[in-house]
Amino acid sequence: MGAIIIFFPPGDEIVARCRKATGRSGVAPVLADEGARYARTEMVNIAGLGPMVSRPGHPEDSVEIGTVRGKKIDSVFIGSCTNGRYEDLEEAARVLRGRKVAPGVVAKIVPATDAVWRKAMNDGLFKIFKEAGVMIANAGCAGCAAGQVGQNGPGEVTISTGNRNFAGKQGKGEVYLASPAVAAASAVAGFITAPDSIPDAPALFAARAEHEPNPPRTSPGTAPRPLVLTGRVWVVKRDNIDTDMIFHNKHLAITKLEEMGPYAFGNLAGWEDFSKRAKPGDMIVTGANFGAGSSRQQAVDCFKALGIVAIIAKSFGAIYERNAINAGLPIVTSGIIDTGLKDGDEVTVDLLKGQIKTGGGMVKASAWPKAQTEIYLRGGLLG
Repeated sequence: MGAIIIFFPPGDEIVARCRKATGRSGVAPVLADEGARYARTEMVNIAGLGPMVSRPGHPEDSVEIGTVRGKKIDSVFIGSCTNGRYEDLEEAARVLRGRKVAPGVVAKIVPATDAVWRKAMNDGLFKIFKEAGVMIANAGCAGCAAGQVGQNGPGEVTISTGNRNFAGKQGKGEVYLASPAVAAASAVAGFITAPDSIPDAPALFAARAEHEPNPPRTSPGTAPRPLVLTGRVWVVKRDNIDTDMIFHNKHLAITKLEEMGPYAFGNLAGWEDFSKRAKPGDMIVTGANFGAGSSRQQAVDCFKALGIVAIIAKSFGAIYERNAINAGLPIVTSGIIDTGLKDGDEVTVDLLKGQIKTGGGMVKASAWPKAQTEIYLRGGLLG
């Protein structure tokens, strides 16, 4: 098993804050038992540790700021659940006080909660931000959760205090992750830099040529996507197949669609070799609540990588259903699994009429609504 969470023993100050925030004096910290024995003790020397920045697409790809210092930025986002606290805004205010955001840079600050927002306003932090030329938004997750404020466009380079920077999570551009102080310093400089390395004058960059739009998910020149699909089926007689069975979490570091296929159903008992048996054009027929569990996108894309043309289930997990629709993977709701289908049987699915033709006759299915059809025809939501 892999470590999913690590507990750090909280100090007295943290415990006091929790009690005050919840109004419950009996809040007790989670601590190891007295005299607990540990398998291993690790000592980490952080002396001399300076500011770090995570490079686009990979929050774990963190490097010393000198590695990326000087990278031109277009926008700055300070906020999110992890870095929109009052102390984070204070940190940004210390850097921005008496300074201006660089020409050509848009800086956005989104306090995490309404209480933080009000305190920052009452304590004068907003005055500092306003005089520096920062845009202040209502409290919330904002760009870190695909909200309006903080999203970037194609070709745009953003430095963000969010906790994730996976491709597409905060827009269509590049997102570097950093602390509030580094983000604020970069806003003033016009490029990525540390608070102790802000130039006397901001960098001025020549206007950039028009960027090329993001390539569509479907290859150029491909034929229109069919709305009537025919293929042989694999009948998986199981309910509640979750996303960990579909695509195990030990493979989540795989982000290229073309590399995901071999791991499809790799954690589903009896179906571990599915990827070796499946052929492009095949379909999957299964039971209820298919795709329950986490929101991992690989659980959808692994089937696209294998060329699976449709998944027919009694019902789908809500997040999985939305992910499949957005990715342009045809999913159909039907109880066809109860009609006696066998592996290798051929069926024809009419997505608009909600009909499935089998060797034994016609079976009813859910007809696609207009929105789902439009997303599919364009190759996915971002196609």
